[in-house]
Amino acid sequence: MNLFENVKAVVTVRQAAEHYGLKVGRGNMACCPFHNDHTPSMKLNEDYFYCFGCGATGDVIGLTARLFNLSNYEAAQKLAYDFGIDPDKPPAAAALRKPKYPLAKAFQREELHCRRVLCDYLHLLEHWKVQYAPETPEDTLDDRFVEACQMLDYIEDLTDILTFAELEARVKTVDMLQKDGMIDRLEERLKRTAKEVDARDETEIG
Repeated sequence: MNLFENVKAVVTVRQAAEHYGLKVGRGNMACCPFHNDHTPSMKLNEDYFYCFGCGATGDVIGLTARLFNLSNYEAAQKLAYDFGIDPDKPPAAAALRKPKYPLAKAFQREELHCRRVLCDYLHLLEHWKVQYAPETPEDTLDDRFVEACQMLDYIEDLTDILTFAELEARVKTVDMLQKDGMIDRLEERLKRTAKEVDARDETEIG
């Protein structure tokens, strides 16, 4: 049995979604991380997910690949690592073992929180860089476009560290993000932006 089959036999889509910071509510519904989703529109079945809003779909490996911008093989490796799966053991044996998380639970929660906020902000910056790009050299630069240009590489680097780096580097990064208040500021920024979008939508509807 190969790595893909082994991972899919042990980890459900919902387990992976919750492990990587998605809040799953009633009916196995969650806000889709792949578009600007204010009400839960992603259904998490045991073997696959489907978003009624943007049409995103896939299995547990596809979900992880999209969340962290990985290839399917890298996503399967990440799942095996994060859930303590030995790719050389059959799924029955792997399922019986309790996952050996390399992180203490408290740090794991903090890291997931930081990574979720960084990913949300990264998606917002990517959207702004396209949506608010100047059409001609004479156009006045939109503040959101400027923010995207200034912050994208830095936020991408931080996200990569929390996704791929060794434990020591991840601990230092989470500590830095919390001590200087950056995660709190980014969360407020995201909430403020969401409110602005909602207010604009209501104005347009009205």
